Amino acid sequence: MSRLTTVPPRDGVAVLTLDAPDRRNALDLATMQDLVAQLRAADEDDEVRAIVLTGADPAFCAGLDLEAVGSGDLVLEEVEDRDADPWKTLQELRTPTIAAVNGAAVTGGLELVLCCDLAVASDRARFADTHARVGIHPSGGLSVLLPRYVGLRDAMGMSLTGRFVAADEARAMGLVNAVVDHEELLRTALSIGTAIGETDPRITAALLHTYRELSGVPLADALERERIRGRSLVVDADAVAERRAAVIERGRRQL
Repeated sequence: MSRLTTVPPRDGVAVLTLDAPDRRNALDLATMQDLVAQLRAADEDDEVRAIVLTGADPAFCAGLDLEAVGSGDLVLEEVEDRDADPWKTLQELRTPTIAAVNGAAVTGGLELVLCCDLAVASDRARFADTHARVGIHPSGGLSVLLPRYVGLRDAMGMSLTGRFVAADEARAMGLVNAVVDHEELLRTALSIGTAIGETDPRITAALLHTYRELSGVPLADALERERIRGRSLVVDADAVAERRAAVIERGRRQL
């Protein structure tokens, strides 16, 4: 069953909320499929000028549901064939997207933030890339997009150690556009979406395309190369299950 909540667009802004707080909004197959479908539906709605993606407190998104990966219920090599790749979908949307990062955004959750066009963080937000720690190569754009936002040194520092970055440091690195009080997060994201809605939609869509096309290596080529490499490395499900507990414990120690 999908754990995604949507509300009717208001003032041209659609809000999608990952809603599995007991799982820290980890992504299972059903939720990924629903997120893809809802993102596309919003993108095709002419009344929607911006899309806000957020999570139910206390986390934004812990990434893939590693229990489902470890049990074989979620097979990464089949994600694209099952039309369940929200990262690729975000990369292809014509409508500007805003990540409202209310808490921890880890690994696949960090990739969701990176794949959004803008990002606003709560002062409670934290960011980490634990791909190497859990034994899964990124395929949602992280190794391409993270260095474009924060620079190669900081990107490699995050990926090779799995360290957590607090909201203020994320802002200083260029990972997010702004940090606001937790209670102001959604209001801020909605106000940004409303401002986007006041622009010329034709030019806004063209600007998004231009930014994506001209940022370093053509984005589509770079993302495809990462996707092929990430999906070609078979995941050791048993090892993922064993490492999951260690990653959770390490995250608790860094609260």
